[in-house]
Amino acid sequence: MSTTASGTRRVPDRREDVWRALAVLHPYCAVCEVSYVVSGPTRKGTTFVCVPGELAEGTPPPAGAPKGTIVEWTPARVVVTRLELTPETWTTRIELADAGKGGADGTDVTITVTHEPVGGSALMRFVQRKAMARLVRRTVDSELDRLPEHLAAAV
Repeated sequence: MSTTASGTRRVPDRREDVWRALAVLHPYCAVCEVSYVVSGPTRKGTTFVCVPGELAEGTPPPAGAPKGTIVEWTPARVVVTRLELTPETWTTRIELADAGKGGADGTDVTITVTHEPVGGSALMRFVQRKAMARLVRRTVDSELDRLPEHLAAAV
């Protein structure tokens, strides 16, 4: 049984600038304090490894680091990533839409996060359901709150 939460925030920036700040996997994101090791050009099907902290250039990710895949990629519109952890999968969808006529009012950013347990007992998932719903909701709110930092870092 998966748990999903979604939220939208308007930012004053152009959609293309928001896309570069949020969808492009840079080697290190100082806002999230996470390093990405990406396997090739960023597009649908690209795989990556996500590591807490900053990896020195050329340093391989540690064994067992979470692996991700870009499962949808429509430039300047939608990116969906799936991150495989043990024993769960997190899917993040970022959708961008022009706000106002031709984006005159900025960009509406919608973030949807889905948590899906992998394995484990149905009883344990049932017991943890409400706590997981709160965690997923807080994750979406936190990501939306950090939009200005991501945009400032991308300049």
